[in-house]
Amino acid sequence: MSWRSERIWIELIAGSRKTSNFCWAFILFLGSLGFLLVGISSYLGRNLISLFPSQQISFFPQGIVMSFYGIAGLFISSYLWCTILWNVGSGYDRFDRKEGIACIFRWGFPGKNRRILLRFLMKDIQSIRLEVKEGIYARRVLYMEIRGRGPVPLTCTDEKLTPREIEQKVAELAYFLRVPIEVF
Repeated sequence: MSWRSERIWIELIAGSRKTSNFCWAFILFLGSLGFLLVGISSYLGRNLISLFPSQQISFFPQGIVMSFYGIAGLFISSYLWCTILWNVGSGYDRFDRKEGIACIFRWGFPGKNRRILLRFLMKDIQSIRLEVKEGIYARRVLYMEIRGRGPVPLTCTDEKLTPREIEQKVAELAYFLRVPIEVF
């Protein structure tokens, strides 16, 4: 989502509250809970899950391994749910031609540095850089090159934009900021 006028460009960044993250967190939670229940039922010798009779799985070594995978999966699932709850990575990019200021804001993990705010003068923006890596895991990332600070990423690394969409976004932003485009 974005909003543009002649002097202001604001683009909202979605962050971790995406449908795919909800799906993966839910699937991982259910799978790890299933592994843990099978491991516990093999230890108790009772049938906690009707799909797998506990007599078929011995506690050592299968039950221990399934319990370990279940606990590890619950930790990873908890991490995913926390990133979704805190909406890590969300924020906005704001470019104001009238004031000559660019602001990049993102939410991080809770703590002292949860709010990440980068502010620079628009005259310090040297170029818009597009990094393209094709292959099995194609990656197209948009950077803003800042004098004295280096590149600042503007798109999420998991944002799946088509080549046409990213080219259009790069061209529009470079035109708005009146800076050149670099492609790597």
